[in-house]
Amino acid sequence: MSEKTSADWREFGPDELSTPLRAALEVFARHGYHGASIRMIAEAAGLSVPGLYHHYRSKQAILAAVVDSAMAEMLTHTRAAADDAEERTVTRFENVVECLARFHMARRDHAFVASTEMRSMDPDVRAHHIAQRDAQQEMLEDAIRAGIESGEFTCAHPEDAARAIASLCVSIASWYRPDGPLSADDVVARHLEFARGMVGAARV
Repeated sequence: MSEKTSADWREFGPDELSTPLRAALEVFARHGYHGASIRMIAEAAGLSVPGLYHHYRSKQAILAAVVDSAMAEMLTHTRAAADDAEERTVTRFENVVECLARFHMARRDHAFVASTEMRSMDPDVRAHHIAQRDAQQEMLEDAIRAGIESGEFTCAHPEDAARAIASLCVSIASWYRPDGPLSADDVVARHLEFARGMVGAARV
C-alpha cells in the first residue's frame, strides 16, 4: 500500500487489488463468502482453478487478502488525514470523519465484504481484522478526546460517540450511489454536521 500525503488523502482512485483479488471481491459482494466457490472466482479472474491456487492457497486466504487490503488503505488514508490537521484539534477530528465517509463511498464493496464476512473469517484472520478496526477506532477516539481536553468539545462519552460516528460512516456504503441525489461532498457535509453534534462541538 502506497503512503498517502497530506495533499491527497481525500482521493480514492482505482484500488490496488490484483486481478484475482478484484474478481474475488466482486464474487464475495454478489454471492457472499459461503456462496462463492474457487471456480467462480477463477472464472471471474480469467484463470484456471490451479492457476488461482498458484496465487492463493485457499478461499480463506483470498478473503483475508481482500479485507486486509481494504483496511490497510483506510488506515493509510486516515493517518494522512489526521496528520494533515497538524495541531488543529477540531480539524483533526473533522478530517478523520471525512476520511471515513469518503472511504465508504469510494469502496462500497470492500467495506461491505469486510463488515459482513467477519463471521466467515478463521480466528487468526478475524483477530487481525479486529486489530485493524481497533486502530481505526482509536484514531477517532483520540481525536475526540483531544477536543474534549482543549475545551472545544463537550462530549461526556467519547468512546460511545466514536462508535456512533464510525457506525454512521460505515452505513454510507449500504445506501450511497454515485448517481444518486447527493454528491460525495454533500454526504461529507451532512455527516460532519452529525458528527459535530455528537461530540458537542461549537457550530461553525
